[in-house]
Amino acid sequence: MSPWRLLLTRPADDCAALAQSLAAAGVASSCLPFLAIEPVALGEGQRALLCALKQYAVIIVVSKPAARLLLEHLAQTAVQPPATGWFSVGEATAGVLRAAGLQVAFPAQGDDSEALLALPGLREAMAVATPRVLIVRGVGGRELLAGRLAEQGASVDYLELYRRCLPEYPVGTLMRRIQAERLNGLVVSSGQGLEHLQQMAAGDWPQVACLPLFVPSPRVAEQARAAGAQQVLDCRGASAAALLAAVQRSAAPAS
Repeated sequence: MSPWRLLLTRPADDCAALAQSLAAAGVASSCLPFLAIEPVALGEGQRALLCALKQYAVIIVVSKPAARLLLEHLAQTAVQPPATGWFSVGEATAGVLRAAGLQVAFPAQGDDSEALLALPGLREAMAVATPRVLIVRGVGGRELLAGRLAEQGASVDYLELYRRCLPEYPVGTLMRRIQAERLNGLVVSSGQGLEHLQQMAAGDWPQVACLPLFVPSPRVAEQARAAGAQQVLDCRGASAAALLAAVQRSAAPAS
């Protein structure tokens, strides 16, 4: 049995699946979702983007919620998606789309924008005159991907399908959970997850920041260190396999 006892903070369904994967490898965990997914109603402009999918050389889906909601909207509108040009940031998101029969490319190493931008297939798809790119995501978010693609001559649109929010918990819930279950490590899956961790910690953040923190990418690692996290462990991916590999190569704090 691993000495690690991790707090998982993903949306509820993802948390449960991740906890199951960790348990199979002998790693104990506790679920306290810091992200809830709220679908948003599509305005006229967003519906127009959905109906114009075949006009895009590249369609990038950034998360599993984005993939699931996109497929729901496609089913409701009877829009036929293009056969090519699909990309995702990670394998899990690609799996949702592939289950619907779409051909999706994703980076084999790294679940982040930087890894996707380095993907040869994306460069090939962009090798047309004034390529149009559609990024399917939640409301707001990081602009690096769109900025880099625009630098390569692309015209970029966003199809925003959901909003991420912090569920309501009583004050002090985070620290009580850590202490009651003797948790010795924290896991966040995104920059926004880190922000919500800090909000949940509130006045307890100096104590929480002393615990090892597993993050999915160098960007979130940098953000965590800037916020005062003392021991940041970069999983170089957001998948269960990436987290498990990071856990297995990292020494747990002494009890």
